[in-house]
Amino acid sequence: MSETFRLELPLTQDKVAHLKAGDSLLLSGVIYTGRDAAHKKMVEALSRGEELPFDVHNQVIYFVGPTPPKPGQVIGSAGPTTSGRMDAYSPMLIERGLTGMIGKGLRSEEVISAMKKHGAVYFGAIGGSGALLAKRIISAEVIAYPELGPEAIRRLEVKDFPVMVVIDKHGNNLYESGKAQYRQE
Repeated sequence: MSETFRLELPLTQDKVAHLKAGDSLLLSGVIYTGRDAAHKKMVEALSRGEELPFDVHNQVIYFVGPTPPKPGQVIGSAGPTTSGRMDAYSPMLIERGLTGMIGKGLRSEEVISAMKKHGAVYFGAIGGSGALLAKRIISAEVIAYPELGPEAIRRLEVKDFPVMVVIDKHGNNLYESGKAQYRQE
């Protein structure tokens, strides 16, 4: 069993450099949410020469569309969305300094190439555990695109949010190495 490390955000290049595929982490600090509709709006804004709703440099985006909170809750269920839906948009954000993404599922070669070139990592969160993950979110505030409802961009403060490094900045990919290891056993 591997050790779990605590990591304080923001996710600087120095921190990215030490992360390896397979590392288990507990993230604390600020992360942002965004799914495909928000990513599309951000990329369209960049194409028009406009600023993004937040500075993506050294930041982490969690691919999630949380449910509405029940009374007394900060946020509703907040499980990861399939990351491939953001693959058309992620390379441009990585080029702008995005250093981390949280989701589930495979990433395209274009995304992995951008991660290797610019120094970014892809974290996996456990699908189906949205209610448990929500308990690690201390605060949630819509900061852009409120018209998108659950897909609006939120600024989240998290404490000990559990993730695993699935793809590191060198392109080491847990989905590939895990399958290879399974075949050998």
